[in-house]
Amino acid sequence: MKEFFNHHTAVKFIGRTIFYFLIIMALVYLYSYAGINNSGFIYNEF
Repeated sequence: MKEFFNHHTAVKFIGRTIFYFLIIMALVYLYSYAGINNSGFIYNEF
């Protein structure tokens, strides 16, 4: 099985693409979950 992944660059490319896509989706989810976008404008009190 390992030889299959080492010899086929298309499989390696698709695997890495899915892996990085999942990391980016996790970061976007954590960023939205943190509520950073929900904070008010910092200078409203002045």
